[in-house]
Amino acid sequence: MKKKGKKAFWHNFKFKYKLTITNENTLEEIVELHVSKLNGVSVLLSAVTVIFLISATIIVFTPLRNYLPGYMNSEVRAQVVTNALRADSLQQVVTRQNMYIMNIQDIFSGKVKADTVQSIDSLTILRSDSLMERTRQEEEFRKQYEESERYNLTAVNDNNAASGLIFYRPTRGMMSSNFNSENRHYGVDIAANPNESVLATLDGTVILATYTAETGYVIQIQHGQDFVSVYKHCGSLLKKEGDPVKGGEAIALVGNTGEKTTGPHLHFELWHKGRAIDPSKYIVF
Repeated sequence: MKKKGKKAFWHNFKFKYKLTITNENTLEEIVELHVSKLNGVSVLLSAVTVIFLISATIIVFTPLRNYLPGYMNSEVRAQVVTNALRADSLQQVVTRQNMYIMNIQDIFSGKVKADTVQSIDSLTILRSDSLMERTRQEEEFRKQYEESERYNLTAVNDNNAASGLIFYRPTRGMMSSNFNSENRHYGVDIAANPNESVLATLDGTVILATYTAETGYVIQIQHGQDFVSVYKHCGSLLKKEGDPVKGGEAIALVGNTGEKTTGPHLHFELWHKGRAIDPSKYIVF
């Protein structure tokens, strides 16, 4: 009975119907088609496949791919950051000009004496200085802070070392473990989905791409200004030693390799002049 039911269903699915277009006046058959349900399904699947291929081609080979999450290339990222910095600079220029105009108005109204103005720059910052007069508590706090930071060379060196650099987030995910040099944890752990792209945080050259028993697949990149970034527990590596990379370029995939791991995540370290530094000071995770 089951075999007969299957045969009947398959026969009904392959059964062909005759579709005829007839001239109403002469009753002459103009077009005659023999179609079945199987033909209809085949045509529908073919149309869906063609539409999918056309859409995928448009997305892959046109700038539309930059609007998809995770597909923005390093050049577009750099352009976005540059535009943000330009917008911030323009905002500062507009604020400076507004202060200049307001101070000119104060001079004409007599609130500011003309002989107290030494230059255009002093005229521009005159109002901002008057709005930021220090209180007694602020003066005491400033003295205490300057006294405690007078011999803190580490903070000064770190700020100067990273000047002009744009750090890319190494992967998308949630930071599960912070930097702690006292516990010999010289980086941050980022919990992420398996096979998520691992991105180079800066432009540089791959100086190490290997596998170790403890940390699994590891890739290490030498950057400018004496920075070195390390990516551990990767699922697989996309670059080899000596390859140049761009900031934001995929260099590996997130995995769970090595003995010292608790699930799919990326262990990311940032070193400067042979000293481990906290990546969260330079990157927003």
